[in-house]
Amino acid sequence: MVHKAVFLDRDGVLNAEIGHYVWRLEEFEVLPEVPAALQRLHAAGYRLIVVTNQAGIAKGLYTRADMDACHHKLQQACGGLIDAFYFAPGHPSVSESLARKPGSLMLEKALARFQLDPARCWLVGDRARDLEAAHRVGVRAILVGHEETLAYEPRTTNLATAADLILAADHGAGAV
Repeated sequence: MVHKAVFLDRDGVLNAEIGHYVWRLEEFEVLPEVPAALQRLHAAGYRLIVVTNQAGIAKGLYTRADMDACHHKLQQACGGLIDAFYFAPGHPSVSESLARKPGSLMLEKALARFQLDPARCWLVGDRARDLEAAHRVGVRAILVGHEETLAYEPRTTNLATAADLILAADHGAGAV
């Protein structure tokens, strides 16, 4: 059986973007609309998969344990609904990585692991590199927020409105 999923960028989509690397638990703030949006997507049969660049690890700013603690906090806030976390610890100034977005290796691994149909998957991200990674593997993408200056559609304000678009398209209520 082939499944569907929503790939989720982390900073700026699931937690507040604070202008620098987020690894301290006290700075890791799950956005208020996220738990309910993930619940709606989960109830509609979507796997929920986080795909996040974590260059601060390569730069020595924080450890994998610091990142894992933030992911645990996110998972707790969302009722354990996230199926998997994929992260790319590299940074171009330190090491090469096919996983780091705009590379698509994180998505490719999840597509294979969960037997996902790219045509039934979405990625919600807040940067051009997120959209590029999705397009490389045939996954539709939604841009959220206002940080990225490129003109791109569909674009929404947050994960809740992105979930609305995904669920409407899933039920044939409109093309996205």
